Amino acid sequence: MRKKLLTILSAAFFLFACSDDNRVADPEARSRFAKGADVSWVTEMEASKIKFYDAAGNEKECMKLMKSLGMNSLRLRVWVDPVKGWNNKQDVLLKAFRAHALGMRLMIDFHYSDSWADPGQQNKPAAWKSLDMKALTEAVASHTADVLSTLKANGIEPEWVQVGNETGNGMLWEEGRASEHMDQYAVLNNAGYDAVKRICPNAKVIVHLQNGGDSDLFQWLFDGLKRNGGKWDVIGMSLYPTAKTWQTETEKCLGNARSLIHRYGCEVMICEVGMSWDEAEAAYDFLSALIAGAQQIPDEKCLGVFYWEPQSYGGWNGYSLGAFDNQGRPTVALDAFK
Repeated sequence: MRKKLLTILSAAFFLFACSDDNRVADPEARSRFAKGADVSWVTEMEASKIKFYDAAGNEKECMKLMKSLGMNSLRLRVWVDPVKGWNNKQDVLLKAFRAHALGMRLMIDFHYSDSWADPGQQNKPAAWKSLDMKALTEAVASHTADVLSTLKANGIEPEWVQVGNETGNGMLWEEGRASEHMDQYAVLNNAGYDAVKRICPNAKVIVHLQNGGDSDLFQWLFDGLKRNGGKWDVIGMSLYPTAKTWQTETEKCLGNARSLIHRYGCEVMICEVGMSWDEAEAAYDFLSALIAGAQQIPDEKCLGVFYWEPQSYGGWNGYSLGAFDNQGRPTVALDAFK
C-alpha cells in the first residue's frame, strides 16, 4: 500500500513539474478522451489457440477484456495483400465488427504495404511495385476507399484513420520517401486523405510518426508536408520508453505535442505506446503520467492514448512490450486505463 501511494505521489509530482497547464480535465472531457489499444493480432492469436484471462484467471474474449480494463477505443492495422491473410480487408472487417458490437470507438491504420510499414521499411505492396507515380497515387486512393466502403456498408465508420504508419520518412518507397521526394510523399498522403473524407467525411485523418519526443523530426516532416500542400487533421505519435527513461521521454513527448499543436493548429494523438511486460510497475507509472499529462493539454487537443498489442504474451511473434504476463493475464500496467 505504501509503495502504491508513493507511486501515485511520484506520478502526480512529475505531471505538475512537466506541465505548463495544471488544470484537470472535466469529467465530460475525460469521457471523450480515447483510451485504447491496437489489438490487430487478436484473430491470429485466437487461430493459434491462445487464450486471454482477467486478473482472477477467468477466460475472457480479448476485446471484452480490453473494455473491462477501462478502454473505450481499439485500433486495427490494414495490409494490402498479406501472404497469410491476417490484417487484410476481410480480417479487419471481422475485428471491426466485433469492436463495433461492443460499442468501442475505432481507429483504422493503413500501412500501404503487404506487411509491416515502419521507420525501417515502407515497402510497396507486390501488386503496386511496377506502378508509376500517377498509378500509385490512384492505388492509394482506391485501396483506402475500398476498405472504408466495406466497413461503412456493414454499419461501421471509424472515428480516426491513419494514412500511413510511422511515416517519419514518408511511405511507399522510393517514390514516397520524404527525404528524397517530399512533394511526392505529400501527393500520396493527400490521395489517402481525400479518399477518407470521401467515404467517411467525419473521420479525422492522422499522419503518424515514430519517436514522439523527437521535435526536430516532427517539425521537419510536417513543415515539408505543409510546404507541399499536405493535408492532415491530427498528428500521431509513438512512444516506447524503458523503465529508466520513461519520465524524461514522457516529458519530451508531451512538450513536443504542445509545440506541434501551437505550430500547426491541429490536434495530436498518442497512437502507440509500450514497455517491457516484466516492468509492469514502471509501465503503470509511465502510462498514468502520460494519460494524465495528455488530458491536461489545453482545449482537449490531445485526443487519446493507445497501447500497442497489450494482449501479446509468452513471446508471441518475438514481441516483449505487451502488458500481459506469461499466464495470459493483464499486468498492473493496464490499471492506468481505468
